[in-house]
Amino acid sequence: MARNTSTPAHAKTKQPRAVRPVRRPEVRLPPLAPFGPGELESEGDYDGLELRELDLAGQEARGARFMDCGLYGVALDETRLSRARVMDSVLHGVRGVGTDLAEASLRDVEVIDARLGGVQLHGSSLERVLVRGGKIDYLNLRRARLKDVVFEGCVLVEPDFGGARLERVEFRDCVLRRADFSSVTMADVDLRTVAELDIARGVDRLAGSVISPSQLLELAPAFAAQIGVRVVSPGE
Repeated sequence: MARNTSTPAHAKTKQPRAVRPVRRPEVRLPPLAPFGPGELESEGDYDGLELRELDLAGQEARGARFMDCGLYGVALDETRLSRARVMDSVLHGVRGVGTDLAEASLRDVEVIDARLGGVQLHGSSLERVLVRGGKIDYLNLRRARLKDVVFEGCVLVEPDFGGARLERVEFRDCVLRRADFSSVTMADVDLRTVAELDIARGVDRLAGSVISPSQLLELAPAFAAQIGVRVVSPGE
């Protein structure tokens, strides 16, 4: 007896699951008091303060807590902020090289028009964070945890996401140059509107992300190389 292997007319075609939208931060700062004289302190507690056009280069505030704070035009060269907690705060126009935020926690934070280089955020936790505008070179996010994070209209040069966990992360109208996604775990990562997508390592770790048809064509050689397929024109 022949078996009917055709698909029933009433059977529904499985549709791809939609990308879950990112929950953006909604930072509403209260009236802020100016940061007083003196330097930052490790384990310091900073609440409702405005830090404007200050030079915090080389200062140490390991494990400090920043709540409802605004940092505007602040210099953060070699500032040591490892394991700091930054919550419900805005960092606008901050600049610096070698800022240490290793194992820090950022929640409900907006980073606007930053000019940073060599920022150490390895092992950190970012939740409901918006990075909009500006340029960040050599951003180290190895083994970090990113949830509900948006990179929008910014330039990221050689960002390192090695071993990181990305969940509901959107790269919108930004530039990714020589990005390292080695050993990354992704869930609902939206790369469709990236203006320039250049992946140096980890193209095999894009499972859990969504890309556009044009990006698929651009990445086709990398995908082919990953599975050992050679692309050669006939007669060559």
